[in-house]
Amino acid sequence: MADLLKFLADYEVLIYLVLAIGGMFSFRWLYRSWREWRVAVFSLEREFSGRRLGRSAVASLLIVVFFCFEITVASFVIPGLPADFFLSTPTLDLISTPTGTLSADFMTQFAAQPAAPAQTGGAGCLPGQIEMTFPEPGDEISGVIELTGTVNIPNFGFYKYEVAPGGSDTWATIAAGRAVVQNASLGRWDTTALTPGDYQLRLVVVDNQGTSLPPCVVPVQVVPSQ
Repeated sequence: MADLLKFLADYEVLIYLVLAIGGMFSFRWLYRSWREWRVAVFSLEREFSGRRLGRSAVASLLIVVFFCFEITVASFVIPGLPADFFLSTPTLDLISTPTGTLSADFMTQFAAQPAAPAQTGGAGCLPGQIEMTFPEPGDEISGVIELTGTVNIPNFGFYKYEVAPGGSDTWATIAAGRAVVQNASLGRWDTTALTPGDYQLRLVVVDNQGTSLPPCVVPVQVVPSQ
């Protein structure tokens, strides 16, 4: 359903154009069929023209129905959906409490990537709005940790936290949440399956219009569990 609605939203103008062209031909066919049916004299001729009239009427009706359906979906249904409706990430679950567990596929993917030097400083963090208080930049972490921080912006939609090897742009979503957080738990992160090395942890906040704010990125180092 999400894919269908996204298609109708993304190609709204093109769909209207196709329906307009189709409507022009179908209504022209309907008008010509109606004229032929009116002037038909012989019963056989009238029967054939009646069949054409019926087919053209069905085609025209379908065009009108599709047009009304697209208007309804694009103008009323889609604007009323939550901002995160079209979000598609492998482990994202916005209904449940964040669990902070990466899939085995992502663990394997990260293990195969060489770790690059981590960034320094928590880039993009806004104290009191979008920030991560634990871990802090440069912290050494291991095992299962509890992430803490703040997510509190106007028109809040949802947040998610993601991880990538140091210096990489390959981000994997760990988990997400839909509640405002004020210097409290954001969720858990299980690092046990990751190869020790430098990683980037980022907090992404999206407002209720679907706009992502600049992420809060914190470089950390995963070390072997004791």
